[in-house]
Amino acid sequence: MTGGAPRVDGARLRADLTALARLGADPSGGGITRTGFSAADGQARDWYAARARAAGLDLTRDGLGNTFAFDPGADQRRPGVWSGSHLDTVPRGGAFDGAVGAVAALEALRRVKELGLAPARPLRALVFSDEEGNYGSLLGSTGLARGWSRAELDAMTGRDGDRLADALAAWPHAEGDPAATRLEPGALHAFVELHIEQGPFLEAAGTQAGVVTAIAGIGGGRMRFTGRTDHAGTTPMSERADALAAAGEFIARVPEAARAAGPRAVATCGFVHATPGAANVVAGSAEVSLDFRDLSLARIQVLEREIGALALAVSDSRGVAVTWEPHEVVAPAPMDDGVQAAVAAAAGRAGLSSMAMPSGAGHDSQNMARLAPAGMVFIPSVGGRSHSSAELTAWPDIENGANVLLAAMLALAET
Repeated sequence: MTGGAPRVDGARLRADLTALARLGADPSGGGITRTGFSAADGQARDWYAARARAAGLDLTRDGLGNTFAFDPGADQRRPGVWSGSHLDTVPRGGAFDGAVGAVAALEALRRVKELGLAPARPLRALVFSDEEGNYGSLLGSTGLARGWSRAELDAMTGRDGDRLADALAAWPHAEGDPAATRLEPGALHAFVELHIEQGPFLEAAGTQAGVVTAIAGIGGGRMRFTGRTDHAGTTPMSERADALAAAGEFIARVPEAARAAGPRAVATCGFVHATPGAANVVAGSAEVSLDFRDLSLARIQVLEREIGALALAVSDSRGVAVTWEPHEVVAPAPMDDGVQAAVAAAAGRAGLSSMAMPSGAGHDSQNMARLAPAGMVFIPSVGGRSHSSAELTAWPDIENGANVLLAAMLALAET
């Protein structure tokens, strides 16, 4: 950056991200698995807390494990400027999704403290719990934005079938009632998040930073087909009510529903679980996960109707029953014009090229936008790859993004 603007410590940022990437890493190179509330996620929380305390920062946690780092010497009475992301990953994920934003926010607070800066509003760094939805999509930030009821929390199960309530009871990184985490609007002044793009557009355009204009909404849930368990060798094909065959046809046709909903709509079936799960048994039930997204809430609703109609058509033709267990729809979120302007100005002062762009991925910022003006900084993803071990962002781009984040936070703290 030019003009004596504060800069992050790029070498320290790289060292921290490298150290964090070892936690939950598959030694054979199969990515990183730090799913929400897992042992590896706990190790990452311990690491983060140690790094924050080593910098002279204090920590608090809520009942869902959302973690807040702040300078105890700063006046916390005014609503502040907050930044952060998540440390949990998808199974066999990459080293940068979430981690870049969480560590860069911590680095921003460290640099402000080291340089003796005194912004008009206090700064705060966050780590959100279970952003990747092991138990619930954007679990921690949803708890801050609207809260979860006790009944909702008690009903949540993870990818492996374990109960969230049991995981929280054993989780040492949460403090207080998980059903009492909701913040009131006005608790913070602004929120800004640094994140890798997770798509190909910045790299293709040769652009160094993205100013996020809006975040796509997310719908989803579980479609369950129920047929009849039978012997695989003795049951004629004409007599079968094969739940897995129905699920397979449904999965193959889900892209049709996405295309019918709109040009930017996407839909994904991420896993299927068949019961009883034996090679010589016709499956009596099959459960399919669904994730569908668009920048328009109306098109998300159209997509959900199209998927439901498709499931009914398949179930009728296959002679099986079908039930739909929807997740709560996370509405699309426009990013605040003022925060966008602060990000664009910070990139410009740094001599970085930038472009306005939407986000197809969901982020905690869309929940934080319900509490305060919010925005995001994107940095390029090599090959557009993410949610895999191939995920990569160049170190200079990470440092650039962290400098833009720091500058934007300081600018917003003066408003």
